[in-house]
Formats: sequence, C-alpha cells, structure tokens
Amino acid sequence: MNSKKKASKKAVALMLLALVLILALASLSFKEVYGASVSLAVVRGSSMKPLLHEGDIVFVVHKSPSEIKVGDIVVYRSVRGHLIIHRVITVLNVSGHLEYVTKGDNNPYDDSFLNEFSRGRGVTFERVIGVVWAPHGMVFKIPFIGYITLLLRG
Repeated sequence: MNSKKKASKKAVALMLLALVLILALASLSFKEVYGASVSLAVVRGSSMKPLLHEGDIVFVVHKSPSEIKVGDIVVYRSVRGHLIIHRVITVLNVSGHLEYVTKGDNNPYDDSFLNEFSRGRGVTFERVIGVVWAPHGMVFKIPFIGYITLLLRG
C-alpha cells in the first residue's frame, strides 16, 4: 500500500515536471517563431467568462503602447499588485500618453468601478504586462492547468 502511494506521488511529480518543460519549450518556441517575448499568466476569478475560466493558462505577448487596440485582452498589474486579465474597451490619448479602459467580459462595469485607474481614466502602459495571444482572433489557452499554481499559492 505504501509503495502505491509513493509510485502515485512520483507519477504526479513527473507529470508536473513534464508540464513545466512543455510550457517552457512552448514559450521559447514562440519567441523563435514570432519574434516576440512571451510570458504565461493564470486566470483567476470569473470576470472573463465565458471565454476564459479560472485556472486557464494564457500566453502573454509583449507589445508597444500603439499596438494595443480595442478588443485586445490585456494583462496588467492592479493598483494592489494583482494581475488582472481584461479586455480593452477604449484607448485614450491623455497628454500624449496612451491609457486603456478595460472591462471583464462578465463584469457589468469597466474597471474604473474597481478604482483601477489610478491617474486618469484608464490603465497606463507602465502597468500593462502584455496582450493575451489570440492568433486569428482565437485566444490560445490551456484549460485548468493553472489550478496547480493557484493551489500552491493558496
């Protein structure tokens, strides 16, 4: 009985290691193929349902301020330091600097309701991590795998 538990723990550890290696290779391959740096983000909460669900992993592409458009899903750091994954609904030019008004697809109001726009009416580019990769308009995500990191973080 004890050897079965050890074997199953070892199998889970090997699967997690394989998953980490696959994600690392995918990230490196992305940079080689598309010429853009990429990172990964885990979806928390239900604000982007039905498109994104808690535990989904998304690939985040780093873009310049002028490349971010209405309809893009951005990952940005909240005023409290949390990562937020929401859609850009308006791009503003405020004194020569671009700001992005964002909203979760499943939320009734934009993020100003959450007091996320500290300076102006939108999220400043300095707080934007990147844009969720969506080739041909289809968001690339890996469902449920992010639950592992959510469980580890508590």
